[in-house]
Amino acid sequence: MSKIDHQLFTTHEHALEREYEVCPECGSELTMRHSKHGPFLGCQSYPTCQYRRPLVEKPVVEEELMEGTECPECGHTLALKSGRYGFYIGCSDYPRCHYIAKEEPKEPTQEVACPSCRSGHLVERTNRFGKRFFACSGYPKCKYLLNFPPVAQPCPDCGWPLLVEKNVRGQRRWLCPQRSCKYQSEAI
Repeated sequence: MSKIDHQLFTTHEHALEREYEVCPECGSELTMRHSKHGPFLGCQSYPTCQYRRPLVEKPVVEEELMEGTECPECGHTLALKSGRYGFYIGCSDYPRCHYIAKEEPKEPTQEVACPSCRSGHLVERTNRFGKRFFACSGYPKCKYLLNFPPVAQPCPDCGWPLLVEKNVRGQRRWLCPQRSCKYQSEAI
């Protein structure tokens, strides 16, 4: 059986809370602080001194010019850039030109009337995680939504005004979105 070294537990300071260095603006000690964006080093004489520095430096990704492309607004070369939401394509003459290439519009889906309010139609949307869903165009008055693409055909069993297209055990099928109805078509 090994002995425990009790000297390890007698330290008064935590290893990460030790003195880092002095503030370049006022000469006070820098200490580790926490914010919603993560840990950082801040001046101990805050709020009189506002100096702060990130604890972890993020690498700066330089933009890469895309030869053979040009900005439709100003004619400069387009570049692959890195931003807070990931990579995007934008104009290399940024401060003067604010062009950013948008995602190609998807082909329009068939218009399916909303079965709940009967005044709107179901449109494709994406949530903040990138998952697509289909919601009523009359939102926020009507909150009807589906997780699968709607089909403008009534359910043969319960008469609900639409069906949804879903992969069931590797086969595309039409299903009734009503929980009480168990209708499921043959493979399409």
